[in-house]
Amino acid sequence: MSKAFVKETEQDEDDDFGAPAIPAGSKNYMTPQGHQRMKDEFLRLIDVDRPEVVKIVSWAASNGDRSENGDYIYGKRRLREIDRRIRFLSKRLDVAEVVDPRVHHGSDQVFFGATVVYENQDGLETTVTIVGIDEFDPLNGRISWISPVARALTKSRTGDTVMLKTPARVEELTILDVNYPVA
Repeated sequence: MSKAFVKETEQDEDDDFGAPAIPAGSKNYMTPQGHQRMKDEFLRLIDVDRPEVVKIVSWAASNGDRSENGDYIYGKRRLREIDRRIRFLSKRLDVAEVVDPRVHHGSDQVFFGATVVYENQDGLETTVTIVGIDEFDPLNGRISWISPVARALTKSRTGDTVMLKTPARVEELTILDVNYPVA
């Protein structure tokens, strides 16, 4: 049977690209920088990437037999991927709530956008920045505001000790420093 008649799966239609779902009833909080990065990617896909792939697919289609035309088959697949990513970005940008963490500059209380230095009960210091769901990068210390660590830290102040429940145990985290970006 030709692939042309095989229906794509629902997962392909609603691909979330590995991003966590926005909690029900919550907004999609983002930093201004994260919002701009997402917007830039959206515009690049629409203005540059998609037209280039459409041009390649059009050229490949003009070469005749499409069933064995690698450029055409790959191009159509790439076009579906781009369109799926455009839909995802469009949905996320439509519900984005840009929060500028600079409004809390000088505060010692943890809110969205804060860079927090904390120490666990074993004496290990960790620095994290609380960012939006679509901006998280745990390997670089950027954690989502819905993560268990961020939820434990939120609204605490420098010097406070908070409890973090992990699958292995309950950990005590002591807040050492709270910073917000300056202009």
